[in-house]
Amino acid sequence: MEFNEKLQELRKSRGLTQEALAEALFVSRTAISKWESGRGYPSIDSLKEISRYFSVTIDELICPEELLSAAEAEKQAFAGRTISFLSNTLDLLTAVLLFLPVFGNGTDAPAAVSLFGLTGVHAWVKAAFFISICLTALNGLCGLLLIRLDRPVWNRHRVVTGMALSILTVAVFIAARQPYAGALCFALLVIKTVAIIKLR
Repeated sequence: MEFNEKLQELRKSRGLTQEALAEALFVSRTAISKWESGRGYPSIDSLKEISRYFSVTIDELICPEELLSAAEAEKQAFAGRTISFLSNTLDLLTAVLLFLPVFGNGTDAPAAVSLFGLTGVHAWVKAAFFISICLTALNGLCGLLLIRLDRPVWNRHRVVTGMALSILTVAVFIAARQPYAGALCFALLVIKTVAIIKLR
């Protein structure tokens, strides 16, 4: 008998609804539904809770092959959350470009200034800088908030969107001949790319 069938049998033997079992195990009803339909496995911690709650061993709940699958799925989920966290944090860190004096102000005032003190460029260039920085930082903030919802697809979308926005931001700064801002964004992009490759 598969884990999903065993869980259903144990739940029904106690006369519990999926909601009641979810409350007892401190998980969502969606998680119970997913486990019982065979669309996923609980984490190792959840397996321990199920084992304790129904007074059965983990071996009685799940066969070794299923346990390996569950462990692998948990490892991949952890790697995905870590990638999302790092990527989104680096995106949010882009917001410091609004305040750091990394922008060349042109020949009129050659000193480096923050974005808000920048006067040596056209207004639309300054707006492009501001929009690209804000979109990247906003993507990072949304991504950090979405990590808590445990939606892997949404997390992947935020990572992909963050990479695209980071590349766009680097391109905008390079095209506008802002080497310090471009180099800083490029460094964040490289760190993000290396982290994603290492954690995959």
